[in-house]
Amino acid sequence: MFLFASFFVFALYFANVALGAFANAAILGDVGEMMVLFAASILFVVAILKAEADRKNKNGS
Repeated sequence: MFLFASFFVFALYFANVALGAFANAAILGDVGEMMVLFAASILFVVAILKAEADRKNKNGS
């Protein structure tokens, strides 16, 4: 779930950057882009840590 959310938030970031580059119609400003990219990074880290914890519990380590 967190990994999907991370990809979705990053897709929003990418769409905003693409709109700004090609159509000159970016929705978010600099701070908004930073916050969206930060949220994507945090969600990705949470997903990776959860996957590692699940793998550790599955192996019994």
